[in-house]
Amino acid sequence: MRQKSDEPSSAHPGAPTRLLFALLTGLVALSVSGCFVTPIKQDQAAKASTAKLRTGPQTAELPDNDVEPITTTAQPVLPATVTDAQGRKVTVTDVSRIIAVDINGTLGSIVYSLGLGSHVVGRDTSTIFPSAVALPVVTNRGHSLNAEMVLKMRPSVLLVNEGTTPAGAIDQIRRSGIPVVVFTATRSLDTNDKLIQSVADTLGVSAEGRRLVARTDQRVAEAKKLVPNPSGNPTIAFVYVRGPKLTLLAGPGSGADSLIEAIGGVDAGTKAELTGAFTMISAEAMIRADPDVILVMKQGADTVGGLDGVLKIAGISATSAGRDRRVVQMDETKILAFGPDVGEVIGSLAKAIYT
Repeated sequence: MRQKSDEPSSAHPGAPTRLLFALLTGLVALSVSGCFVTPIKQDQAAKASTAKLRTGPQTAELPDNDVEPITTTAQPVLPATVTDAQGRKVTVTDVSRIIAVDINGTLGSIVYSLGLGSHVVGRDTSTIFPSAVALPVVTNRGHSLNAEMVLKMRPSVLLVNEGTTPAGAIDQIRRSGIPVVVFTATRSLDTNDKLIQSVADTLGVSAEGRRLVARTDQRVAEAKKLVPNPSGNPTIAFVYVRGPKLTLLAGPGSGADSLIEAIGGVDAGTKAELTGAFTMISAEAMIRADPDVILVMKQGADTVGGLDGVLKIAGISATSAGRDRRVVQMDETKILAFGPDVGEVIGSLAKAIYT
């Protein structure tokens, strides 16, 4: 476990990512209009050079699964008044008992990285890094918020995102007098710095937020140096798998598109002109997409028997990625979480994809 801090010496996968909403939307769209079958135009001259891509299944892991706080001596300046993602003005006067709930665990990771981990009293099912894993869980299966569990923890502030459900539970907690601050559920490199700083401002540690943003940006820049230049522009598909009958292709706004661009690839879903963040597609459509590399969440791969099982999914085995067994898995709590660890995620994926 890392104990070091970037503080100066004068001062420690189980997918916007509105993943839950996106998946539900995709499934509803499927029932109305059927599987995505629009042919995907392929420019063979622009296909990635396979000489630069690894062959065979890979597992991308972060150098350290725990968070690294930007400081161990954070001194919140309170009260802090902010306008949240839903336009509500919220004043936070006490951060001694924080609960952060997020489908990807992003908010919890940010709070700990800001140096306020000792103030956190409850977690969601995705916040499983070593420093937080012993905390009580306040979400049910499916990432829904358990109002009774939250109230039992007596938090001084609750942080959630726009995708947190059910709305009734959030309202119940808000009516109890606990400040509730809602953050965007979008996860991408473009919104990452703002999200980190927004959490910091809410908790009265704006200065620590600026330092964490700077460190995150530096690590992203370092990670991008691991991507070959030119990269060959491989077509990379992020495939959400939950059992043999649920296979969704990520597209624009999923967060995967931003991540794939950062690792030098072309997002298969965007190239396919998908309009949803996640779309259930047919085997024929996957073959027409013909990705060079497939990314999956490890927990999703486990539902079909691991990486070998992913390669047996209808349509995948007939793609360029399938023929060369180029499927890369990463823990679902890391791959689309962004936050302070996004640089490490980019670097780990680059090492797993390129030779």
